[in-house]
Amino acid sequence: MRVCVGTIVHHPEDARIMHRQIRALLDAGHDITYVAPFTDCNVTPDPGIRAIDVPRATGRRRRRALKAARKALKRGLDGADLLIVHDIELLLRLPRRRPATVWDVHEDTAAAIEAKPYLPEVLRRTLPSLVRGIEARAERRMHLILAEEAYQERFSGTHPVVLNTTYVPRRQPAPPAGNRVIYVGHLSAARGAVELVELARRLLPYGIRTDLVGAADQEIRPLLRDAQREGVLDWYGYVPNQHALRMAEGAVAGLSLLHDVPNYRQSMPTKVVEYMARGVPVVTTPLPAAASMVERVGCGVVVPFGDVDAALHAVLGLRDDLDGAAAMGKRGHEEALTHHHWPDQAGEFVGRLEEWAGKPVTSAVEIGVLEAWHAI
Repeated sequence: MRVCVGTIVHHPEDARIMHRQIRALLDAGHDITYVAPFTDCNVTPDPGIRAIDVPRATGRRRRRALKAARKALKRGLDGADLLIVHDIELLLRLPRRRPATVWDVHEDTAAAIEAKPYLPEVLRRTLPSLVRGIEARAERRMHLILAEEAYQERFSGTHPVVLNTTYVPRRQPAPPAGNRVIYVGHLSAARGAVELVELARRLLPYGIRTDLVGAADQEIRPLLRDAQREGVLDWYGYVPNQHALRMAEGAVAGLSLLHDVPNYRQSMPTKVVEYMARGVPVVTTPLPAAASMVERVGCGVVVPFGDVDAALHAVLGLRDDLDGAAAMGKRGHEEALTHHHWPDQAGEFVGRLEEWAGKPVTSAVEIGVLEAWHAI
């Protein structure tokens, strides 16, 4: 099967797109053409794929990327049996002649508009209804894959769900040490960047370092750069997912201080599952899915939204009881390995795409993905 995968919004090394979905397809023996912003993200394409470079759509700078998208997709679709797009923007740039098409719904786009400070207020009010219209049209014209069960409510039909799981090492990760906390993921105001910097400042006198691993929104970068220059924290910028998660191991806490905004209320923050997979106790705000997971499994601490004092006390509590923190990490790892291990759903994901493309199911995806997993 020949598959064209397209994004102008996401980083080419996006964990869901590249390291789970594309990797599963490659391991199953399928050919991949990947339309993505390699140059703008300073990424060398995987030698196993055919890469087509496009500009990246970020903030208000989207016109150039949108203009290039349709031409790039036409090139990528030469001989393709299936097209997978990962951005709602690409739904407006699809070539008329194309094979079976899949939209992978990563988020509640209409709800996410509220958390985009670069948009004028009038657009934040009017765009959600336009987005819902685009979604309804897409549902009538193509296949959908959803990243969360809760996204079913936005659509009239029922669509397969491919959750944001991760690769979970079978080995028990190193127990938490008491001198470091970590955040892995994109950094923005809505994701708690301001609180992370303040928490890092308050942890310094206790000898606890804060590592922030991820790209940042433009308006947040000066805050992070200033904090790094002052020695308050270490901000590493974007790091490929598999390397970022290795960096997380041994931290006394994995931080998820997301705000109470609509786009996060119905989602499980991927970073929570990733911390669990690496045996790191979780400190999370009380978003429903995250709080339910942490409290049910007993793998971390839930703190109020925007409460840096509570986050500080949670981290110090873990630091002062490293045996308890290690037990939390162990419980989180066991839960992740049992219920959130990507190879357990990779075969079903590939089989579904083969069915939609009208190709016979011949994949050896489980063997290939497990080989990749053992290499982690």
